[in-house]
Amino acid sequence: MRASEMRKGQTVKVDDKLYVIVDYQHVKLGKGGAVFQTKLKSLTDGLIQNIRLRAEEIVEEAFLDKRTYEYLYSSGSEHVLMDTTTYDQITLGDDAFGDGPKYLKPNTQLQVSMYEGRPLVVTLPNTVDLEVVDTPPEIKGATATNQNKPATLETGLVVQVPPFVKVGDVLRIDTRSGEYLTRAKE
Repeated sequence: MRASEMRKGQTVKVDDKLYVIVDYQHVKLGKGGAVFQTKLKSLTDGLIQNIRLRAEEIVEEAFLDKRTYEYLYSSGSEHVLMDTTTYDQITLGDDAFGDGPKYLKPNTQLQVSMYEGRPLVVTLPNTVDLEVVDTPPEIKGATATNQNKPATLETGLVVQVPPFVKVGDVLRIDTRSGEYLTRAKE
């Protein structure tokens, strides 16, 4: 495709590396022709690069195969997932997950983006419900606002929660920010 046909969120291949288009801007230079100033995020290491492309330059579009997988278990730094349609299992290392394992419990559904049969990006659900296994008791008479306390969840994740949260509560956690959202409805 031509550089002028790019859109945000597309996956492109530049210099044999895969990138997602984060942003682009059409820039008219003084004497020269117009160019596209693009901001590309690498799918392998997450680094962001700024690249200038002429409008008529050809950019190779890469098509990612997105599949639903189910998280089964972790063993050290390796995590086993199962394809929900073919029941094939794959093992991914910590580098593919980032902070993902601390939000995962067995049977959690994930999106895995594959390119040429290789898993590249693991997308967690936006929120997960996890049970509190340890937190200090509520302090009676503590009425000051924003007096949060730490709570350890069933996966080992520690988050700051309001004082009324107790052991056994199921909390909804935002996987993008790692913050407590609300108590989950039973």
